Amino acid sequence: MILNYTSGTASAPKGVLHCHRGDGWFYTGDVGVMHPDGYLEIRDRSKDVIISGGENISSVEVESVLYGHPAVNEAAVVARPDEFWGETPCAFVSLKVDNGRGELTEAELVAWCRERMPRYMVPKTVVFRDELPKTSTGKIQKYVLRNIAKELGPTSRGVSSKM
Repeated sequence: MILNYTSGTASAPKGVLHCHRGDGWFYTGDVGVMHPDGYLEIRDRSKDVIISGGENISSVEVESVLYGHPAVNEAAVVARPDEFWGETPCAFVSLKVDNGRGELTEAELVAWCRERMPRYMVPKTVVFRDELPKTSTGKIQKYVLRNIAKELGPTSRGVSSKM
């Protein structure tokens, strides 16, 4: 939130007007932490936070673990519907062409994550793709991945996806 950033107009796009709530604050949609020394750390976008069984999961934190795997080229994490947990992390991953490790399996990547993060944050689904969808400037299009995750339907155990 930013105080007195600007005021909305009738011709402003819908998204901008939604950010102005009439209380003088501009809501950016970012989730951050203010450190005791006054440093503001932006952690994630509020729309990218996954709520699984009451736990808030930062997609950025999960992605950073996935990027730590030597065979991973690209990674993006979004929410996938789950009948029991509400949502679960769904990872979309592309592998490095010459990663020296051969074909990485969903089980191997999940095991890698389990060693490096709390169990509730570990992706329940891993979708391998040759390339992740991107904008013309190279940013991963998470809205496309959210739609794919919804189309996969609710999470069920033992399901692996290769698209």
